[in-house]
Amino acid sequence: MEQIDVLLATYNGEKYLKEQIESILNQTYSNIRLIISDDGSTDNTREIIKEYKQKDKRVVYYFQENNLGYIKNFEFLLTKVENEIYMLSDQDDFWIPEKIEHTYKKLKDTNSDLVFTDLEVVDENLKQIYPSYNDYMHLTRKIKKYINSYRLEYLYNCVTGCTIMSRKKCIAKIIPIPLTSKYAIHDTWIACTIVNNGKVAYLDEKTVKYRQHGNNQVGSNKPTHKFSKMNETREFLLEMRLGIFRTYVENNNIFNENIKKKNQQALSYFEMLKNKKYINFRRWNIFHDIYKTETFYYYISNFLIMNFPCITKGLYIVRFRILKMLGKR
Repeated sequence: MEQIDVLLATYNGEKYLKEQIESILNQTYSNIRLIISDDGSTDNTREIIKEYKQKDKRVVYYFQENNLGYIKNFEFLLTKVENEIYMLSDQDDFWIPEKIEHTYKKLKDTNSDLVFTDLEVVDENLKQIYPSYNDYMHLTRKIKKYINSYRLEYLYNCVTGCTIMSRKKCIAKIIPIPLTSKYAIHDTWIACTIVNNGKVAYLDEKTVKYRQHGNNQVGSNKPTHKFSKMNETREFLLEMRLGIFRTYVENNNIFNENIKKKNQQALSYFEMLKNKKYINFRRWNIFHDIYKTETFYYYISNFLIMNFPCITKGLYIVRFRILKMLGKR
């Protein structure tokens, strides 16, 4: 049984940290090294970490003198990987007991460079909110259809970081993790890098209770649901696309020549749309190439919002009011 490194990034996580650490240390696959990096916590997080270090020799910790931010904290942890296989962990979730065992088996059986799984979305008391995160976020169809295509991690992120198991040999291409966009964070970049340079597999199991609470850095809320005006949604979508494709263009060494070209075209397209306030008929072929693997509804709604905002505005208001009446907004 080979040893696996589990990378846990913490910051002011005292409320749920003990429960999470217990769920990791009590896995059915016990040969692990739990590496914790605390990013300058001001609560009792560091005392909790020291307590577990005293209890269990598998715990290794680092205390950052200056706050790195959660992305660079995960990057720091990646530099501390010693074993051939590692996993990522958030501070506020709860791992089911067989998470490591089942994910490791999938990695070995498929000879993959990265495996990720589904999650169960729960509240702060671990009571179920949604049985499947990937179903709720409409990711399952795309994951299963494009598991070993660059499109899995192209338009948006399909790989949730706290479910990742990957190989040390891939880290050299991953770091440094770019900070160009808040929509292309550590898990997005790790998965994107490996999708384009290795083999990815999906374990269709819920291996994490994905806790949702007021202090989550990243959660299951759909960002566009908070907008009541079409222009707000449009600005958000354009900012997200520009950030992602700018990240790709600025860090194009992980892509082949064909995808590099697509990235540049996409960035140019969304930059053009930024200045089109009313209507646009130009370069539809680029939009089609980017979105053609999405559902029909996602394709049409994004096309109308981005290219025909003056027409879509009224329809968006009516739709928002109906959804609000139904209690969905």
